[in-house]
Amino acid sequence: MITTKLTLSDYLALGEVYEGRREFVDGDIIEMPTESPQNLLISLFLLAQFLQLVPFQQLRRMDTELVVARRVRIPDLMVLGEDLAAVLLASGRSTIMEEMPAPLLAVEVVSPGKANEDRDYRFKRSEYAARGIPEYWIVDPARAMVTVLMLVDGLYEVVEYGGGDSLQDDKGDRVVSALFPQLNLTVEQVLQAGDNP
Repeated sequence: MITTKLTLSDYLALGEVYEGRREFVDGDIIEMPTESPQNLLISLFLLAQFLQLVPFQQLRRMDTELVVARRVRIPDLMVLGEDLAAVLLASGRSTIMEEMPAPLLAVEVVSPGKANEDRDYRFKRSEYAARGIPEYWIVDPARAMVTVLMLVDGLYEVVEYGGGDSLQDDKGDRVVSALFPQLNLTVEQVLQAGDNP
């Protein structure tokens, strides 16, 4: 049986035919599994933190597609610049196309499993760098770590917070953002957001 791969144009033309979260990778529609309650709470906590720094119109949480390297991703959280927020609103679709400005920040909360780790640590890292996203965070509850990647000359420079095997091995370390230096968060606060009350 021969299966025809979709083009990016084919995928974008499908509109709302598919329900639920999905990404588009190499001609295939990838259904995204339901997020764990822990991951949902962490992304919601981060959204609340960024709401104190930027207008809500510049925030997107698990609801906006990002076209990058001919793929379509849905980051757990994005902070948009004013110009991108305006262009996206005018477009009438929650899809950030390649000709639009890049988001300022993309955040992924790693779900358990090797495939999820590969997607967030390897594939999205290179895709987001190619897209020109200035800052990319990887929040990894299993490793008790927050990784902040800052784009410098087209490649990400990495600083790891927590995790025990980095230079900053204390979960109480403040997570430093070059774009949002006024953000006052520790690894422990981020990870505890996903704990049961």
